Amino acid sequence: MTQPLTAGWPETPEALPSPVVDNHCHLDHRAYSKGVEGGLLIPVDEALDRAAAVNVTRIVQVGCDLEGSQWAVDTAAAYESVVAAVALHPNEAPVLAAAGELDAALAEIDRLAQSGDHVRAIGETGLDYFRTGVDGREAQHVSFREHIRIAKRHDKTLVIHDRDAHDDVIAVLDDEGVPDRVVMHCFSGDADFARACLDRGAYLSFAGTVTFKNAENLRAALRVTPADRILVETDAPFLTPTPHRGQPNASFLVPLTVRFMAGIAGKTAEELCRDIDANTDRAFGGPWAQRT
Repeated sequence: MTQPLTAGWPETPEALPSPVVDNHCHLDHRAYSKGVEGGLLIPVDEALDRAAAVNVTRIVQVGCDLEGSQWAVDTAAAYESVVAAVALHPNEAPVLAAAGELDAALAEIDRLAQSGDHVRAIGETGLDYFRTGVDGREAQHVSFREHIRIAKRHDKTLVIHDRDAHDDVIAVLDDEGVPDRVVMHCFSGDADFARACLDRGAYLSFAGTVTFKNAENLRAALRVTPADRILVETDAPFLTPTPHRGQPNASFLVPLTVRFMAGIAGKTAEELCRDIDANTDRAFGGPWAQRT
């Protein structure tokens, strides 16, 4: 029996009726928790076991820099229920460019992309105009374009981070040519932007943010998303769903988001679980082993 979590983590919700995949998480990131020096971190085995116990049986571990991308590759190689995504986060690109290291870092991402079938995606890449100013945008665009080329060159899924940059994300995709498989990570737009992404073949991944009171734009986007394009994620340890907003997030909390989404999408939880599981297989190039 799984032992109780240490203080600071939300309680475990009721298990889902059918397996689903957390298609975007950061098992290597510590979660801030008030009064806990250094933050909280669940060991990988425990994180996967807790997730599987609520029917979140597979995970996509996402890299944001070279160290995190290598960690994702190594972890996916060690755990059959995990696959990796490798990339430089858009906010990493200007820092590397300023140090004269962006080209070398992108070459390393290209190398990691060829590590094996357990590396399924290039991401999270994209554009972030919230945390990076105008002077950092050129480096973000250079990095995003090269990530798109890497995804296409190695037939990997492109996982896009888009914050306050909807129009430019679409423009770059159109200019470079959309890869065969694209996931809009933590979808943050409205129904109109959802349609623009869907028109380009993208899957829309909804995080705990869809449960927030002020996120009617996300709920409107979910309502116009076809059943065969819906994904779910945690972005753990961030974006914890209601009613635990502000606490650390983990894959075992996916059931809260899925049940909320089912109500918005007009489906039963089991129907949505089955949709999400099948969609994730298609979005990431085929199935992989489940954690039991």
